[in-house]
Formats: sequence, C-alpha cells, structure tokens
Amino acid sequence: MSNENEKKSYDPLLAIRNGQRLSFGEEVTLIMKLSIPAILAQLSSTIMQYIDASMVGHLGANASAAIGLMSSTTWLFGGLIAAAAVGFSVRVAHRIGAGDEAGARGIVRGGLLSTFIFSVVLMAVGIALCRPLPELMGGAADLRRDATLYFLVYALSIPVRELLFTSQGMIQSSGNIRLPSILNVVMCLLDVLFNAIFIPRLGVLGAALGTALAILVIAAVMMYMLLFRSPSLSIIGRNDKRYGVSSFLSNEMPTALSIAIPVAIDNIIMGFAYVAFTRIVSPFGTVSVAANSFSITAESLCYMPGYGIGVAATTILGQCIGAKRESEAKRLGWMATVLGMVIMGFSGVFMWVFAPQMIGILSPDEEIRKLGTMVLRIEAFAEPLYGASIVAAGVFRGAGETLLSSVLNLVSVWLVRIPLAFYLGSIYGLKGCWLAMCIELCVRGTLFLVRLAFWSPKKS
Repeated sequence: MSNENEKKSYDPLLAIRNGQRLSFGEEVTLIMKLSIPAILAQLSSTIMQYIDASMVGHLGANASAAIGLMSSTTWLFGGLIAAAAVGFSVRVAHRIGAGDEAGARGIVRGGLLSTFIFSVVLMAVGIALCRPLPELMGGAADLRRDATLYFLVYALSIPVRELLFTSQGMIQSSGNIRLPSILNVVMCLLDVLFNAIFIPRLGVLGAALGTALAILVIAAVMMYMLLFRSPSLSIIGRNDKRYGVSSFLSNEMPTALSIAIPVAIDNIIMGFAYVAFTRIVSPFGTVSVAANSFSITAESLCYMPGYGIGVAATTILGQCIGAKRESEAKRLGWMATVLGMVIMGFSGVFMWVFAPQMIGILSPDEEIRKLGTMVLRIEAFAEPLYGASIVAAGVFRGAGETLLSSVLNLVSVWLVRIPLAFYLGSIYGLKGCWLAMCIELCVRGTLFLVRLAFWSPKKS
C-alpha cells in the first residue's frame, strides 16, 4: 500500500530539487505533465480571442478593422505587462528549486507591488494615447471612434491584466500549472457570457468590456489562490522576517530586472514590429486590414501549443537552475524544444487543411475569407521553426538568460521581416507581407536552434 502511495505522490520536480536523477521516461513525463495544462491554458486564451473576433466579425468589416487597427498596439502593451511579470516569476522558480520557500514568498510580496506600480504608469500612457493612436496607425476616419473606445477600455484594464499575469506566473513557477490552466478556461467561458451581453448592445466597445470583465474576475481568483491558498507561496499569516523590503530591493530586484528588462526590450522590439507591419498593411484597404487581423487570430490557435510548452520549459528550467542541475537543464531544454517543433509541425498541417474554415468562423465576408485562407496557407510552412523559437525562448527565460534572445529577435524581425514585408507588400499586397513573415519565422527558428546547440546554462 505504501508503494502505491509513493508512486501516486511522486513529483519529478521535487526529485530534481532533491538531486535525484530522472530516467528518460520520467523526463518525457515531466515535460508532458506540465505542457498539457499549459497548452490548454494558452488555447483557451486564443479561443477567447476567436470568440471576440467572431462576434465582432459578424458586425461587419469596419468593426473588425477597428479592432485590427489596435491589435498591434495592444500586443506591444501586453508584451510590457508580461515582461514585468516574468522577471519575478523566474526568480520564484529559482528560489523554489533551491528549496527556499521563504525567499520565494519574499519575491511574491515585492514582485506584486512592483508590477502593480509599473502597470499604473503604463495605464496612464495608454489613456493618453487612445485618442491620437488610430489616426497615427493610418486608420480610416470611419474606424477611429470605435478604435479609440476599444483601446481606452484596454488601457483601463492594464493593472488588472498585470496582476493576473504576475500571480499566474508565480503559481506556475511553483510547479502548479494545472490551476492557472483551469482558471484560464473559466475566463474563456466568462468572456463568451459577457460578450453575448455587451456586443449586441455596444458593438466594438462591448467586446472590450466583455474581455476586461472576464479578466477582472479571474485575476481576483488567481490573486486569492496565490496569497491565501498556495502551499509554498501564500503570504497571509506568515512572518518571513528575513525577507523584508531592504532584502528584496538589494537582492531580488536587480536580478529580476536583469531578466525582465531584456524581455521588455524584446517585447518592445516585437511590438513595434507588429505596429510597423500593420502600418504597411493599412494602405491596402479595409478588407486587407480585417483579413490580416483575422488571420493572425486564426494562426494563434496553431502556435499556442508552442507557447504552452514554452511555459512548461520555463518552469522546469527555472527549478533545475535553482537546484544547480545544469546538465539536466540543457537536456530537458532540448527535449521540450523538439516536442514543440513536432507539435507545431502538426499544427501547420492542420492550418493548411482547415484554413478556409478557420477564417470562415471569424468572418462571413467572402473577400476576407479568400484572402485570409491564402495567407494562412503561406504561414503554415513556418510553424515547426516558429515552434523552435517559442520553446527555446522559454528555455532561456527559465534559466534567467534573456538578453541574447532579444538580440536574435531584433536581428530577425527588423532586418528580415519588416524590409521584406515593405518590398514584397508593394508588389503582392497582403500576400507578400505574409510571405515575408513566413521567411522571417524560419530564420528566427534557425537562429534559436543554433544558440541552443552552443548554450551552456549558468548557475543561479
């Protein structure tokens, strides 16, 4: 009976922290155990975007284009939100891996406060930009009012989004990926409910409100689970005197910033690249802007498995580095990356075959569907190498090494994608822009694989 209980309670992450060697089968099981709920969480987030896009898409091309006009800027802000969260989440993983739960709780306290202050500043910037931004993005006059209202609601929700990202990342870093995954699925269901209430009455504004309310509810639950219920990270009722404000500012803040700042630079690079890409597409007309936006949403359904495996890789690598198991870290990093490439290879096949249906769900407009199908089938060829870049970035993030990833993204996006999109777009329109994107993603994946081949993890 005791042997059965030991098998049921066996935790590979705990085994790593205790210095035990995992078999190949146990390593595969560990990656899959953490990846599956993370993939489901990422897919639920993507489905939420699908629901928004589909409901708005049936209001007409102008409503879709208004959201599409703002989408690249919301990605830019979302990248900054995620970057602020990731530095502290990775440090939580390192502390947990080293068996220092009190230190991890000290990071929870300081990290939540730090990211919230940052998010309030970001919110103020977003509010200031909401009126001039649609015109700056080249949006037609009849799109600007809806685009402004949509982005205003997004900006007001930034602090809540930050708390959600930070608390979710910390819970995942402790090894509990299942809970955030379940809550993300619930958030998707709430988004359907709130959108069904608001979109018929308020249109584009209703889509923004529905999503913001769903995020608000789940952020509150996620914070409660982190602060009150997490076995290793809950801070309510605990007195960790060793880890006060001065200790956090002198020991943890610099290290967290050294991880977060390159991620923020990376996300700014990518965010401005998306803005530039949208600016290149916007003169092609409303149909192209809407088709571009819908196609990006549709494609995200196929690359979210890669992000899910990347989340798992960040957790595993973070705890391996904290436990000073560098050789296992590199081996598990390679295994996760190969798994991501395989799964996203299947995703690429799926996207090629079902591209018409994927776009058809989002828009009834025949021109948008035809153009969207064409560009999705171009992008399908890039999925395996795109998967390599996504998961490898998660590996390096877990190890706390984020600077070179930012450099690789800078080189790939700004020296390959944007110049090629400008050139090919001037000849072939939206089709040329997506051909440039496909080429760039293949280049990026190759760069990350080369880096992984020559990488040696550093000690925490």
